[in-house]
Order: sequence, then C-alpha cells, then structure tokens
Amino acid sequence: MAFNPAPRTKPMPEAAMKLLLVRPQVPAPLDPNFAPLILAKKNYLKHVEGSAYFLEWALPRADGCARYKLPVFEENHEYVEASIYLAGVLIQEMIWQRSASSLLLSGPAKICEALKKAYSAGGEYEFEASSMPNVCGTPDKAFEVKIVQAADLPLAKDTPQKCGKDANGCRLAFDLGKSDIKTVAVQDNEVVYSKETEWDVTNPDPQYHYDAIMKALKIAKEALPRVDAIGGSATGTVSGDNEATWCDIFPNVPPAVYKEKVVDIFNRMAKDLAGDVPLKVINDGEVTALAAVQKIGKGNIMGISMGSSEGGGYANEDGNLLGWINEMCYIKLDMNPEAPTDPWTKGAHRGVSHMYLGQRGATKLAAKAGVKVPDNYVYPHPDMCTIK
Repeated sequence: MAFNPAPRTKPMPEAAMKLLLVRPQVPAPLDPNFAPLILAKKNYLKHVEGSAYFLEWALPRADGCARYKLPVFEENHEYVEASIYLAGVLIQEMIWQRSASSLLLSGPAKICEALKKAYSAGGEYEFEASSMPNVCGTPDKAFEVKIVQAADLPLAKDTPQKCGKDANGCRLAFDLGKSDIKTVAVQDNEVVYSKETEWDVTNPDPQYHYDAIMKALKIAKEALPRVDAIGGSATGTVSGDNEATWCDIFPNVPPAVYKEKVVDIFNRMAKDLAGDVPLKVINDGEVTALAAVQKIGKGNIMGISMGSSEGGGYANEDGNLLGWINEMCYIKLDMNPEAPTDPWTKGAHRGVSHMYLGQRGATKLAAKAGVKVPDNYVYPHPDMCTIK
C-alpha cells in the first residue's frame, strides 16, 4: 500500500477543486488525472482578475528575504477557499525554493488566519514549519508565523554568490545523490576519472557515510598527480562555509549526532583528503544551473537535476547563485487530490515533484507503460514507497 496522508491532511475544498483542478488539453496517457499547478494558477488568476484584495507575504532568511503578492477573493466570496488553498501551495513552493526562518502575512484577516494555522503545529504544512529550523541551521529556534501590516513586511533581498567556473589544474569533484556517490577527477579541464558508487542513504551511522564518500574520493585521487581544489554537490542545504546544514541524504542520522558529526563532514573530508586546498560544496540542482551558464555563456538560467529524486537551481543574469536552497523536490506539481504521497515528507503531502521528476517518476509508471517488472516493483507496493 502507498503512504497515507497524515491525519492532519484536509480534503481539498470544493471551491478550490472548481478553480484549481485543470487538466492539460492533452491528458497524460499514464496519469490522466494529472492537474499541473501552473494550469491551476493560470485559471485562478483569470477568475480573480479585477479583485481589490491582495495577500502579501514575506519569507525572511539569514541572507535575504522572499516576497510575493497574490490577488485574492473577498472573505465572503464563494471562491475564498481557492485563494487560501493556492496561497498555501505557493508559500510552500517559495519556502523550498528560498528557505525561511519565519512567515509574515498581510491581507484579509480570514485568509491570513487560515494560513497561519496551516503553517503551525498540527496544520497542513507542519512538515515545512518543523523542517525550516533545521534547514536554516537554527534547530532550536521555532518557525514563527505572524500577521502584520503590509508596510511592515521586509523588502525582497538576495545575496549573490559567485562560484568559480574554471577547471584548470588538478581537481576532485563529488556528487552525493540518494542512490549513489559520483566522483570525478579533472586535470587541466579534461576528465581523467569518473565513477558512480552505490550507497545506502538510510544508514543512521554518520561514520558509514564518511567512510563511503572518502573511499570513493581516494580512488579518484589516485588518477591525479596532486589535488589543487575540491568541489562537490549534495541534496539539501549547504552553507556558504560548506557546512551540511540540512542534507536529506542523511535522513536517519539522529539530530544530535547530525549536529556533531555531519554538519562539518565536507570540511573534514577535504582536509583529510588533501589538506588545506580550496573547497566549495553547493546544492546539486545549483550545479546544473552553473553548468548551463558555463555551456551557453548566458545567465538567467534554471537548471533541473533529475536522479533518484529531483533538484533545481537558478543563476541570475550574471551567472551567480542567489543564496536560495533550491530544494525543488518538495514543491507541489500535481493538484490532483488523489495524487501519490511520497516517503520523504512521510505522507504529509500529495503531488510533490519527488514522485514526478527523476527515477521515481519513471518507475512509478513503469508497469502502466507495459514494462514487465516484479510484483514488488509495481507502484504502490510498499517497496516502491520507501526512501531507499
């Protein structure tokens, strides 16, 4: 059986279903009830056009702040629940795109109060509210939701981050995915070694992870006469100081152990491997965006990385990152209220991109497409609904 929604999950309101369930003109053959968020948003904006009411929100973080303004229906309008529902989804999207230490709301009282409840303990978005303190590296500080006046919302702000794009000299690189460890050795812009090594991200012992990554990197190192620099990518939040603030490739490491043994894992690895050479580790989706900037020589690039799951990244017009977390695997793609749940949010949500882009998107539909697979590979068998 598939994951069931958490008890706090509410049915989709009728008003939201009327406006937000929009199928493509050409339905997905293997998933005919697929109702993409983008079509829901377009239909909603068409119906709410001309409204004098708006909901604004701000999502502050340590090095910036995200802002958005959404036209909404009046509090007593028959479609006000559609406004509340869509706002919740768009806030969720922005939270996983940028990160947030708190949520500030301004607008009609009924809508603000509903969203405050949704992003609090026991609400539909409790997963986000409980995750963000860890994502932001402040696990002891609770995620707050406040209703304020529009004038009190902080301004939008990003902090551009430059990443080197040269590959001269002798460099090691790694990519930590949910299925394998990818290692590469580059000498003067030429790849001299590349390998993928399977590992078990569900292992709760951080020493297992350290040893597995180091073993793969030491083999790659043998292909180089020296190591001048190390670059890496990983799913989750990596700080500007290369700390694994919140990386979901270590999902079962206990919080206290994570703080002690995992947060500095990349810095320890680099020092043990090559001494005090330069190190830069970023989100895996951001690597995709930077690779595109390097290849086509232009900015304003969104990169999508599809592996066991899905990552994303964005580089601005100058080809720089913006300090976002880009955990796009947690955003909602499918508005279908019967869309699949996923193991990474432990059944808290339906229709998140984990289950649509990457390997899970393919394997979920393999049997429907006529691919002959063992019974336990047919979704939603329990073996298809784990984080392995």
